Amino acid sequence: MKRNGIILLFVALFTAALFQTSAQAPYRRSYGLTLGTTQGISYKCFPSRHFAIQLDLGTKYCYVYGSNLWTVELAPNFMYEGWFIEGLYGFAGLGASIGYNWQEFKYFNDKPPYEHVSDNNYKGGLNGIFGLEYKFFIPLTLQFDFRPGYRCVFNSDGLADHKFDWGLNFGVRYTL
Repeated sequence: MKRNGIILLFVALFTAALFQTSAQAPYRRSYGLTLGTTQGISYKCFPSRHFAIQLDLGTKYCYVYGSNLWTVELAPNFMYEGWFIEGLYGFAGLGASIGYNWQEFKYFNDKPPYEHVSDNNYKGGLNGIFGLEYKFFIPLTLQFDFRPGYRCVFNSDGLADHKFDWGLNFGVRYTL
């Protein structure tokens, strides 16, 4: 019962933080594109002054056992963003990714037959996110970020691959 109370308190504090005013945030929300290791559409909002949530939906390059794969994935990131100089902001945070891949790749197992072919794979991962964002005097932002993390690729046999993963991205967004 005590554990449930702590979880409930954490959820209540998190919800209260989401509904604070965004008086000193650089903007309320933005829509745009992310290009780089991840290519897709991007949405970012500031539920409170320094707390930002960014959602990216698109494709991501992935290298697994000598195969170049592309996954379709959703990547939510939760960040603390602070002001450096006029228009320039830095951010750091944590995120996750879930995705799907339909391309075949060979992987090795410790049971005969040792070499298998996998397709229809699912990907999950956890990552950090660090970067800079510049807010122009017009409703436009440019963002550069680095996302180191750890990913796992699953198929019908279970875990097919897991390793360090990273991404370098450039974002362009229209702000509201």
